[in-house]
Amino acid sequence: MLRVHFSGVDLSRIRLSDRPDALWETVLSFHRLRDRRGAKVFGEWRRESRARLNGETRLLSSVIPTRGYFPDFLTPREGTRGMDTALEAVRATAPERLRAELALLVASHRPDRMTAPQNHAASTQQRLAPLAGRGEPLARLTGALRGYHRAAVEPYWPHIQARIEADRAARGRALLDGGADELLASLPPMLRWRPPVLEADYPVDRDLYLRGRGLLLQPSFFCRGTPVVYRDPQLPPVLVYPVTHADAAPAPADDPGPPLGRLVGQTRSTVLGAIGSGCTTSELARRAGVSLASASQHACVLREAGLVVTLRHGNAVLHTLTPLGAALLRGGATAEALVPSPEETGAAGRQLRKGPVTS
Repeated sequence: MLRVHFSGVDLSRIRLSDRPDALWETVLSFHRLRDRRGAKVFGEWRRESRARLNGETRLLSSVIPTRGYFPDFLTPREGTRGMDTALEAVRATAPERLRAELALLVASHRPDRMTAPQNHAASTQQRLAPLAGRGEPLARLTGALRGYHRAAVEPYWPHIQARIEADRAARGRALLDGGADELLASLPPMLRWRPPVLEADYPVDRDLYLRGRGLLLQPSFFCRGTPVVYRDPQLPPVLVYPVTHADAAPAPADDPGPPLGRLVGQTRSTVLGAIGSGCTTSELARRAGVSLASASQHACVLREAGLVVTLRHGNAVLHTLTPLGAALLRGGATAEALVPSPEETGAAGRQLRKGPVTS
């Protein structure tokens, strides 16, 4: 079990990440790539991503095992500022920290029953040797991370961003409604708020004392089952937790999805604008001046068109704009507004297919 211990000061210093973290998503997606579970959400993504990979997994497998510890230096705080900035931070890892975390990696993973311990350690150290050498030992690793990200994460970035923005809207509403207590109580079911301790199922027994540093809550599309925290208790505390998934998996832009033509009409444009930074169906009906049934129907069409994400929050549902929906509002009804920017989609110019909300 993981136990995160809060003081009154820590409760006042809880923060919600305002965007996905490029490296957390990259590292955690590599776990999902080798995991057969969650086929409904990740099955098609696995098949598509594997077809685009070109040898990046061999080096990554040596530093990101299928389970257990992976080095903290792989997920620096700069991950929320984009992949380029994040990889620069990885490349700047101090040599002594690199050696210490790689040594911990070797010590943390036991051999299987068919491998002698000494042979397992020697084999692991041999695979990691290029990362502990002189010169630019992390150049190969950052190259592999970048190549893997382009193949498996970047094409789906708008979908990842939309799910995380929806989660952020739900957590923000909880914070506004009931403060830090309500926020922590609103986290996914594997996290249990028992003041002043946040508990979670975890592979090992672990206590994290915040000691007045607060906590950054980082929702993640590819996190699954249990939250993740840094192994080093001296690092700024971050809790990575899974978002709630809709039925449909992310799809690349060459799948046309529902047509945007159904958005024609003043009422639906008003509804899209009324959603703004997030609202429930009842609030949407009031803002747009339509009936509850009409607000629900319009939100359904917008969701199917990829402009809105809907997330359950208690007995209500919370609607938020996707990056594409926000771009439409920013640019009016121009053709340019309907095309995600390269920063949002990656080189392939991806769009996404959205599925229905589930309970």
